[in-house]
Amino acid sequence: MKSTPIQRRITTVLATTAAAFALAACGQASDEMTVGQHVDQAIENTQSAAASVSQDMGGAIDQARQATSDMADTATAAAADATITAQVSAALAADDSLKALQIDVDTKAGHVTMTGPAPDAAARERATVLARAVDGVVAVDNRLVVTQGAG
Repeated sequence: MKSTPIQRRITTVLATTAAAFALAACGQASDEMTVGQHVDQAIENTQSAAASVSQDMGGAIDQARQATSDMADTATAAAADATITAQVSAALAADDSLKALQIDVDTKAGHVTMTGPAPDAAARERATVLARAVDGVVAVDNRLVVTQGAG
């Protein structure tokens, strides 16, 4: 399993801290630093690394929040479109001349597209009026094809 940058940084911090404490415990001060100075340096390094990890995690949390927000927005838009589609379909089904027909209704961002047959030009136009009357509809693309009386 690959480790993440945060996991590597945490491992480095822990290893540095352990080495500093081991050095201090053995009394092997180098470069004329006292054991206390080594401990202070290890603490400072640990605090610095911890602050960096915290900052990295804060960025990851912000990204996760944004992704969650984006998904919620997408789900809300999809639910709104599904509601519009259902309401337009119901309005068409309630119309005596359109209810028996197989009219496909598709909605994307409030734009309704209707495809299928219409018994006559008047019913085709009535389908547009019914679709436009549904709350949330931004535009209607009526692609219904008149099957009778087109002569």
